[in-house]
Amino acid sequence: MADSEADGLSPRDYDARDLKRLIDVADTEGNTKALARADLALSRAFAALVADMRRPARGVKMRYIDQEAEPKPPSPADVVRAASLAPSLTDYIQTAGWMSALYMRLRSARAHYLDTWGGLPAVQIPEGVKLRPGGKAPEITLLRHRLGLSDGIAYDKALAAKVKAFQTDHGLKPDGVAGAMTIAALNDGPDRYDRLLALNLERARVLPGPWTRHVVVDAASARLWYYSKGALDGTMKVVAGTKETQTPMMAGMIRYATLNPYWNIPSDLVERKVAPKILSGASLKSLRYEALSDWSANPAPLAQSAIDWRAVAAGQSEVRVRQLPGGNNAMGRIKFMFPNDLGIYLHDTPQRDLFAKEDRHYSNGCVRLEDAQRLGRWFFGKTPTTDSDAPEQHEPLPQPVPVFLTYLTAVPTAQGVQFLPDVYGRDGE
Repeated sequence: MADSEADGLSPRDYDARDLKRLIDVADTEGNTKALARADLALSRAFAALVADMRRPARGVKMRYIDQEAEPKPPSPADVVRAASLAPSLTDYIQTAGWMSALYMRLRSARAHYLDTWGGLPAVQIPEGVKLRPGGKAPEITLLRHRLGLSDGIAYDKALAAKVKAFQTDHGLKPDGVAGAMTIAALNDGPDRYDRLLALNLERARVLPGPWTRHVVVDAASARLWYYSKGALDGTMKVVAGTKETQTPMMAGMIRYATLNPYWNIPSDLVERKVAPKILSGASLKSLRYEALSDWSANPAPLAQSAIDWRAVAAGQSEVRVRQLPGGNNAMGRIKFMFPNDLGIYLHDTPQRDLFAKEDRHYSNGCVRLEDAQRLGRWFFGKTPTTDSDAPEQHEPLPQPVPVFLTYLTAVPTAQGVQFLPDVYGRDGE
């Protein structure tokens, strides 16, 4: 309660002074009534604190496609019951086990960031200069002052190390050279970055605590985490949507897996990629595609010759085209479905080279998984397999699992915090 300012709350709301008085009375008198009064007061205050910490911010645009995934105000009984089930009440409270582990790490990272960079002088450094180790430009004095070092004009090892640390924490290349981007970040001052940290804390606030079995996908860093029984069970890289085809902020319930999936090719890709190939002499069969009459569950196949491909390429006509299952299918061998009207899901992929890239924003909005089989084993308790090569085999999960697609442009690291590029331009909304 005393630390709740870090959560955007007011410690005064929980009347800590009165709680301490009740505890002192219980300690002094030691009778059942005094203990009961203290216990009830502490339980009510704890329930209020948890409910306030869990309350979503109005400005976070998370879309909930399943009611089960939408945060609901916990009742005092729910709060106390969840705490009583934890192996250690002390650990549960000290780690705020009702909050997402990502939230708590980001909360600590914010405190570390403010301690490291928040109290330094707000000195403006002239733009258009490039300061590097070994240099002796007059602007180096301003740079040293801005980063809290002793006066001087030398770009020495201490200054280079400080610049590298600043660059690392602010999502810049840590080369120790104060160029245009580093100077712009320095001139922004800590206030802007503290606001970014506060915004990302609000985004993380809606994520469940680790005692809820769930999956988190962060489109900004292109990573995935999965939790259960109070612990992180695993993490992996993902490929998220491009700037033009963004992975949305949404939450739903993963209900089933589809093995040997088709890939229903988006209409714009049929227009831009498929139709030109057909017009250049390729065939649907050679591409392992098939054309269909409509988007129903049981569409009729269309002959390639029955389609006006010039009209499709010109955007004057649309046709449904899907890729047949197989090793080269864009969906890979399996996809995990949380039914939604945007056609977003998690899936395997044959394009393994993309996971070696630092920036992994290449998809059409869906989430490509670095290790779909490992995630499948976590969902099912075994490796999901098929009995035949038949396409689109649906396998319901033993229990639906919530999935949260979020967007964290400030992420906790082992050293503190790192700011990531705002690929989708959402931080300014």
